[in-house]
Amino acid sequence: MATFGTLSDRLTETFRNLRTKGKLTPADVDGTVREIRRALLDADVALVVVKDFTAKVRERALGDEVNKALNPAQQVVQIVNEELVAILGGEQRRLRFAKTAPTVIMLAGLQGSGKTTFAGKLAKQLEKDGHTPLLVAADLQRPNAVNQLQVVAQQAGAAIYAPEPGNGVGNPVKVAKAGVEYARQKQHDVVIIDTAGRLGVDAELMKQASDIRKATDPDEVLFVIDAMIGQDAVGTAKAFQDGVDFTGVVLSKLDGDARGGAALSVASVTGRPIIFASTGEGLDDLEAFHPDRMASRILDLGDILTLIEQAQQAFDEEEARKVAEKLATEQFTLEDFLEQLQQMKKMGSMKKMLGMLPGMGQMKQQLENFDDKEIDRTEAIIRSMTPGERRNPKILNGSRRLRIARGSGMTVTDVNQLVQRFDQAAKMMKTVARGGVPSIPGMGSLGGKPGASAKRGAKQKKASGSRSGNPAKRAAENAGIAAAPASAPTGSGFGLGGGAGAGPQPSEADLAQIQKLFGKG
Repeated sequence: MATFGTLSDRLTETFRNLRTKGKLTPADVDGTVREIRRALLDADVALVVVKDFTAKVRERALGDEVNKALNPAQQVVQIVNEELVAILGGEQRRLRFAKTAPTVIMLAGLQGSGKTTFAGKLAKQLEKDGHTPLLVAADLQRPNAVNQLQVVAQQAGAAIYAPEPGNGVGNPVKVAKAGVEYARQKQHDVVIIDTAGRLGVDAELMKQASDIRKATDPDEVLFVIDAMIGQDAVGTAKAFQDGVDFTGVVLSKLDGDARGGAALSVASVTGRPIIFASTGEGLDDLEAFHPDRMASRILDLGDILTLIEQAQQAFDEEEARKVAEKLATEQFTLEDFLEQLQQMKKMGSMKKMLGMLPGMGQMKQQLENFDDKEIDRTEAIIRSMTPGERRNPKILNGSRRLRIARGSGMTVTDVNQLVQRFDQAAKMMKTVARGGVPSIPGMGSLGGKPGASAKRGAKQKKASGSRSGNPAKRAAENAGIAAAPASAPTGSGFGLGGGAGAGPQPSEADLAQIQKLFGKG
């Protein structure tokens, strides 16, 4: 969510200064409100919205709810969070479907705002939810608009109705009306009408959009607005509200690097809810808009709920169960690790997912340096291995590692590091699966004092030798101890060299605990 990055940084810094104060004076509150006002204005939030927002924050911050709070700074953050939720629309609003199919959804907005791309994203999301959407190409003005919608529809796997070639040819009102009738005949339960836009608001654009609305009587009219448009967003939204009277807002290009605060003003100024937010160029980069979650992201409080929802959609419950069992029985191999990487990729960008964690705004530089392609490189190394090498990396000698490095386009050092990290993770998971506390490299065991486990091991090793005073007898007894088989062979972590039945079998509680880590809760 790069669009609100600057605003988030400014607000976070303002609240950081508050945390050093045990009690807030009116001067402290005024200073905080002044900084919030500057941050919002710098982010292009409309002046009328800023005035109303800061007045409410100041009134509540000087009230009894802060004076009686144990932690005044946290209480002010809570107040700002609640007021941000209010200007973003308050509660989430979902699409409204018609009682009798088809549901007609009309898209409106300026040229370049992302209407056509959003049409494909919405169609793909509706198909996932079990609907049968139909895209109607009613933008007959912009060059190649019909062709673009056809390409987007093909990528989304959605049906399209495009009887006219466009490029100035055809009547968009007739096409839209015929598209709804076509959907009714072909039993499509949702119709998405892509209308024409202009570089600016004009009478011709509004009349055409208004005529399409009258002809099709849509259940939803979604106004698609570029989150990076600046202060002009408010004026454009008002013009469309007066001319077409939309029912909901779609924020596009929320992944951009502009200030984007004008998007915060749209819901407050127009009184219409924001329903969707487009967070990338891919057809899967579309989120239902949650005002409370967006406010939490802006204040660097994280968005754990969205992260959990994405994980639940990407991870298969049955596969997670199998992985949990393999972890507990030490049979987890690089083949299983490869499958987990592929499921993680379905969730989208790792950088975006990490950005949803609370406090990650303070690690902005580390997030920027994070390379999403690292997963692809790891996948390439594992795919360059033979099935036998994936199941047992112990057989990877120098020549095999050189072959894998050449096959994946990486270096031998990269291959060595992957195997080493996997082996360390295997040991940690084996400990967790048995109900123990893992030992993190460089930190020792987490369950006791640093170095305690090493001292115990040294004592046990010393005690295990022979204490005979006869040198010959002591040597013979020590040799016998070394040759004796282990009483409970455990193999190595994740099945690397261990038998399938090595080690104790996991209990149901162990499996349930591991499943919480890797699957649905």
